[in-house]
Amino acid sequence: MSSGDSKVLFKMKFDNVLSEINGFGKFQVMIVLIQSLSRITLPCHFLLNNFIAAVPSHRCDLSALDDEGVFGNLTQEQRLTVSIPVQEDGTPSSCKMFPEPQFHLLSNSNDSDLATVPCQNGWVYDNSTFKSTLATEWDLVCDQKGQNKATATIFFMGVMFGAMTYGSLSDRFGRKTMLLVSYISGMLFGIASAFSTSFIMFAVLRFFTGFGITGIVIVSSVLSVEWVDIEHRKLVGVIDSLSWTFGNSMIPAIAYCVNDWRQLTIVVTSPLALAILTWRWIPESARWLIANGKFEKANFYLQQCAQMNQKQEFASKITPETLSGIIVTQRKDRSYSYLDLVRTPKMRRLALLTGIVWYGVASTYYGISFNITGFGLNIYLTQFVYGAIELPAKLSVYYLLDKVGRRNTEVGSLLGAGICLAVNIFLPRDMSVLRTVVAVLGKGCSAASFTTVVLYSSELFPTVVRQNGMGYNSSMGRLGVSLAPLILLLDEVWRDLPQVLLCSIALLASLMARMLPETRDRCLPETIQDIEDGQTGKSLAGSQVVEIPLKSKANDEGGN
Repeated sequence: MSSGDSKVLFKMKFDNVLSEINGFGKFQVMIVLIQSLSRITLPCHFLLNNFIAAVPSHRCDLSALDDEGVFGNLTQEQRLTVSIPVQEDGTPSSCKMFPEPQFHLLSNSNDSDLATVPCQNGWVYDNSTFKSTLATEWDLVCDQKGQNKATATIFFMGVMFGAMTYGSLSDRFGRKTMLLVSYISGMLFGIASAFSTSFIMFAVLRFFTGFGITGIVIVSSVLSVEWVDIEHRKLVGVIDSLSWTFGNSMIPAIAYCVNDWRQLTIVVTSPLALAILTWRWIPESARWLIANGKFEKANFYLQQCAQMNQKQEFASKITPETLSGIIVTQRKDRSYSYLDLVRTPKMRRLALLTGIVWYGVASTYYGISFNITGFGLNIYLTQFVYGAIELPAKLSVYYLLDKVGRRNTEVGSLLGAGICLAVNIFLPRDMSVLRTVVAVLGKGCSAASFTTVVLYSSELFPTVVRQNGMGYNSSMGRLGVSLAPLILLLDEVWRDLPQVLLCSIALLASLMARMLPETRDRCLPETIQDIEDGQTGKSLAGSQVVEIPLKSKANDEGGN
């Protein structure tokens, strides 16, 4: 056999090994279920700001005037009339009051020409929905409302930097190790943030909470994909995404029962304690171990997999010596970094395209999520509907990933989201029901695009830099998330400008996704050279490897 043929044989062999010991048996099911414990807490933290930073109805506090006896025998309604100007909707102003009580308003309700001042003695909040929020804790309303809105951006900035860090470190120190670091750091910072004594302290701890739990996002999905065979990668991708949907639908019920922001933060963080206890049963990625020359350890986990999947007869044929031939085209003692994503031409192209797609997917998804209106429901039921919308969308992805492929599913879902955004630009504002239906369809399409892009990206990058690639992509996605609220604020410039920008972003991302290679029914690339040689996505059935010579090390050497 020529050296070229031997090269293909060795590089394709891991997927054959995995298929022989059952690429989706009890061992893989255990991995997916254990990691679901931690993945459920992700949407809870990502959407936590909707509840802990909620701003209830409020008005200026008049208790100081009441203590001075200024109001005399006036009723509560009359006190508000003479002290607080009325907004256009007829409700008391949230941020303004009169310098002095205007008793003449009891007979003349015209207060348009009267001078007003900011609230002098704090605010009174409506606690019927929330017992306590960040806004009520530190009076983050009116002139300080920008700080309240900044909490989401601060959190997602932490997520962005965490993605870059965990992506690099998990390629260097392993998936399992960095997953534990993510569990522990996410739980510690999350719990600590609930005991913050100032907004600055909370903001700092919230940043590090986002930084910490990001490892769960990128490490767990890659670890699952690297342990399953080609046929079941899409199933694992959809299951991981459905755990997000479950958490997305669960948080409104939790927030309804726990309406204090400190207690709610602790509750949504607590599943990480269980994740830490079950971490010991999560295996390290055998692909990563082999790519880094740790054949003894890889053999240990492959033997565990074979035994749990009841493939003991094949387990005896796997040895560290036979595993050592799987990757021979690149040194196993070198460390890879983010620079390896741009050192070579095709890797640069791959990184550029996937980065734009991730930014577009995240920006569109959260832009739509933050901007859906017209349900006429309370905040808890609305959030539940947002989560429920994703279920049929993600189930349809499971069918489409094999029928039309990863690339076409990604392109189509982004195109659908962009079309829905474009349609809502032209629909009249008074057609609230139709606008809501279109927005819901857009939300479903954006959810489908998010489900697809996680699996698709993990299949595009080679094993040696897969976590770096996912870390980079996740950072681009979190950048999109951080900027989405700022895009929505542009409605003050032009009412439809946010929709136009989000629509353009979705369509651009769809175009970039169209330029990526298909990965359906393909082996995962192992090395950067695979990408540069154009061997990315070689199908297992179509490769030269149809049989695995695992009898002995001598057989392998003879094949060369």
